[in-house]
Amino acid sequence: MNEYLEFSKEVQEAIKNELPIVALESTIISHGMPYPQNIEMAERCEDIVRENGAVPATIAIMDGKIKIGLSKEDLKTLATAKNVAKVSRRDFAAVIAEGEIGATTVASTMICAEMAGIKFFVTGGIGGVHRGFEETMDVSADLEELCKTNVNVICAGAKSILDIPRTLEYLETKGVPVIGYKTDQLPAFFTRESGLKLAIRKDSLNEIAQLINAKDALELSGGTVIANPISEDDQLDKDYIDSIINEAIESANEEGISGKEMTPFLLSKIVDKTNGKSLEANISLVFNNADIGSKLAVELSKLF
Repeated sequence: MNEYLEFSKEVQEAIKNELPIVALESTIISHGMPYPQNIEMAERCEDIVRENGAVPATIAIMDGKIKIGLSKEDLKTLATAKNVAKVSRRDFAAVIAEGEIGATTVASTMICAEMAGIKFFVTGGIGGVHRGFEETMDVSADLEELCKTNVNVICAGAKSILDIPRTLEYLETKGVPVIGYKTDQLPAFFTRESGLKLAIRKDSLNEIAQLINAKDALELSGGTVIANPISEDDQLDKDYIDSIINEAIESANEEGISGKEMTPFLLSKIVDKTNGKSLEANISLVFNNADIGSKLAVELSKLF
């Protein structure tokens, strides 16, 4: 076992008893939402996973260790501390060596989940190719991680702030299966449709579990994306949210925001410009993903 991994008692028991486990990221807590909505969201996500018969494992870096499963005190620290590092693959060694508090992104949560033997990971939306890529070459590390790390990611598609067509093209080029759950299109985070047709659609969790089982049996490297659209009642109007995203991107360019600071900056601006509507939608889609992701983990466990 990796010397840097530290499991909560709940996760240890789950591993011992071969129960389905669902990983949850921590960047959404520290950088994705304001307090107290962030900790309320995190605790409710864990409860949803438990209610469906799986075990939640929120992941973060604390005290020089990768914690697989957090206490309520750990969650509050992540939700309120001002010095939390946003950790992707490149940042791991430095944050652990220096004993900093680190919140894991999609990419780094996938790495930790694979280290811990966890097959499923629930998030809001994956990162991807940023708008203006032809000038900045800004591509999220999430995409490369999906190419090589064998974890199944349940999300509401790629974040709306991204260049979604290029993001999907990148995943197709790298051979990452993107499965639409009850949808023919890649969801666009705040909206159910992006206009981009997916190659794979599945209308039941059992079908997705069978696909994942076959992929594992074939020993195909890399992850899968299970694209689960935000509910119809919670989605935002496409024209409305697109105009606000464009305004937020203009603000970011004017203020010289770039790199890993870009996504938290844009999401914060969008919350302000929508008077909190985008935050409500974000929380709703995360809960929906936690529900579907935990049910899928249980479904796969029935095959063994």
